Amino acid sequence: MSKINKVAVIGAGVMGSGIAAQVANAGHSVLLLDIVPEGAENRNIIAETALQKMMKADPAPFMSKRAAKLVETGNVEDDLEKLADVDWVIEVVIEKLDVKQALYRRIDTVRKPGTAISSNTSTIPLEKLVEGMPEAFQRDFMITHFFNPPRYMRLMELVLGAKTDKALAQSVEDFADRKLGKSVVHCNDRPGFVANRLGTTWIQLGVLKALEEGLSVEEADAVMGKPFGIPKTGIFGLIDLVGLDLMPHIGASLKSTLPEGDLFHETNRDLPLVNRMIEEGYTGRKGKGGFYRLNRATGQKIKEGIDLETGEYRVSVKPDHPKLKAAKKPRQVLEIDGPLGRYALGVMTNTLAYAARLVGDAADDIASIDEVMRLGYNWRWGPFELVDLIGSEWLVAKMRENGIDVPELLDNLGDKTFYRIEDGRRQALQPDGSYRDIARPEGVIMLEDFKRTQEPLLKNGSAAVWDIGDDVLCFEFTSKANAMDDQIMDLLNKTIGLVKRKYKALVIYNEGTNFSVGANLGLALFVANIAAWGEIEKLVSSGQSTYKKMKYAPFPVVAAPSGMALGGGCEVLLHVDAVQAHAESYIGLVECGVGLVPAWGGCKEMLTRWQKSGKLPNGPMPAASKVFEMISTATVAKSAEEARELMFLKTDDAVTMNRYRLLADAKAKALSLVDGYQPPEPEEVYLPGPAGKVAFQMAAEGFARRGIATPHDLTVADELATVLSGGQTDIFDTMDEDAIMELEQDSFMRLVKNNKTLARFESVVETGKPLRN
Repeated sequence: MSKINKVAVIGAGVMGSGIAAQVANAGHSVLLLDIVPEGAENRNIIAETALQKMMKADPAPFMSKRAAKLVETGNVEDDLEKLADVDWVIEVVIEKLDVKQALYRRIDTVRKPGTAISSNTSTIPLEKLVEGMPEAFQRDFMITHFFNPPRYMRLMELVLGAKTDKALAQSVEDFADRKLGKSVVHCNDRPGFVANRLGTTWIQLGVLKALEEGLSVEEADAVMGKPFGIPKTGIFGLIDLVGLDLMPHIGASLKSTLPEGDLFHETNRDLPLVNRMIEEGYTGRKGKGGFYRLNRATGQKIKEGIDLETGEYRVSVKPDHPKLKAAKKPRQVLEIDGPLGRYALGVMTNTLAYAARLVGDAADDIASIDEVMRLGYNWRWGPFELVDLIGSEWLVAKMRENGIDVPELLDNLGDKTFYRIEDGRRQALQPDGSYRDIARPEGVIMLEDFKRTQEPLLKNGSAAVWDIGDDVLCFEFTSKANAMDDQIMDLLNKTIGLVKRKYKALVIYNEGTNFSVGANLGLALFVANIAAWGEIEKLVSSGQSTYKKMKYAPFPVVAAPSGMALGGGCEVLLHVDAVQAHAESYIGLVECGVGLVPAWGGCKEMLTRWQKSGKLPNGPMPAASKVFEMISTATVAKSAEEARELMFLKTDDAVTMNRYRLLADAKAKALSLVDGYQPPEPEEVYLPGPAGKVAFQMAAEGFARRGIATPHDLTVADELATVLSGGQTDIFDTMDEDAIMELEQDSFMRLVKNNKTLARFESVVETGKPLRN
């Protein structure tokens, strides 16, 4: 199998530059080329401008500043010969066959034999792209369809030609999987593959049916929302996110390539409102707005939605339909009487029937189509998983009622389901009516698979413990949003004892969207409202002692975060032997934002790390100042690499690019630490004492004068300054971790009794955002 090291991307538009950034995020050199504009003095201006834009973009295409240095810019006139040094060339130029083929002929004259060549197209069949090209080129060619933005969207559709070298394609797939973090789905060489064909048809159905039923954009998006496992953007919000101006381009391509009678053609109608919006610059979030916009005319941000009949904007109103609010499952929405239920039926029955027709055409199996919609459109369930949730017989009856031609795959299903569990293994229905195990790629283990075959060793309402083999246990948070509470502390204590008696290592991991969003503020608010201060103090003490026990346990502990690891979740990472972090881990101590200070050892761990890091001048003040700056501003690392720079992760902590590989990598990391394991030695730090506290207070007051800090921010900063300066310590004395944690607890308890802190709690619980009081 050919090894891929260096990559070239030709086409420095939003997608091409984003793909280049993700290659760099993986630690590989990448050459980014584009054309030379007519009359340009700087012949690399297009690629260089793209790189500069990415450095400033939010969300950021790069995971670190270091990654950006791996991108070399150039142009296709002067630098094409450099392709002789690369292992994979990705073409991301304009969707015109003649332009692409002309480029391929030039690439073929300079590349070395066996270099992988791929196109990011999703509209031109591979068969057309390689028509008339040499045999050797056809062997090395494939389609690799990334999704925008390439850093954050985990899906890549892979299409091979009749002559594509399977070993070379496997090299590309392996690189995309392990290095770029992609879930690679094999699609057939059909127009739009799976994502664009099914997703575009679903979106167009959503728009047309809303017009037919007279629904507002808010009502339509509420229907196509949580009960179906669809992101809260719904359909109209999703169009705004992707861009209205992209729809006509995809539509035109699919119109010219899909066969007559395909459902897409029925949904692909010319909509005067959409045309007018595009002409006037209302192309979605990247333009002046779209179906929704923010009106800042009065100096405030007022969300408005467009009236689909008049085309005029009005204040956006959240739908207030009791049955829709009460609906928790897909079928409950489909059974609502009136326009909302008819809308749901009209969109989803047609979409699910269309998905069934794509099996054996766009892709060979149902699992691939489900994966595309889960990762390409962020659906919680794929279309065939939705059929199982709704009930196929009920759904087929509704399709017939609505005059929908029922696909054979659904018609023959009867009382079967598309997925089933057999001997603890998840199986998917095949087109021939048999079931086949869903096989994980080599090197992938998922906690959900273990959970199907065993009972937890320990469990309570907020956590569970699982045996993942090789004498390694997995501790899983199961509370809402994986928020930390007393039950997690209790079970973690018991788990430490269990591992100590019978096992070799512990991994802390879960398969939620976020590792942990921090402490359960709703519970804290309830306890505070009844003035049960003793219970809160007990929780703080329990967290400190549990995390300390975990830190000094006689076996290795590895944490494997993905998504947000905030507050108490971050403090878990600070107390383990090693972290195996998913690349998209967002880590930080954010307690000051809700009116508190970190009190489960976060302050003392960050002080220790920065003081011994060698990154700062010696002495007690530099490290304390750095930690004060980070915690007081609730700094959150926006990637695992940034977390390493901020020392939320240690220099030798590891990063996994593919979310599906995280547990296997964490388990391997834990096992690698078993032989000869020794817990860390307790450490002491020098802190600046009262003089340091004065300096921190002055810094906070400076923020207040600039309007950045609120009055309560100053109160919180004063308590944080007390902790990080060491209270009344002498600058020449060392402090151990118990002394610092005592300061953490004292400051925390003073703040939690402050009414302004409780007001922040209440705001977070009700709105998701802290009050700026």
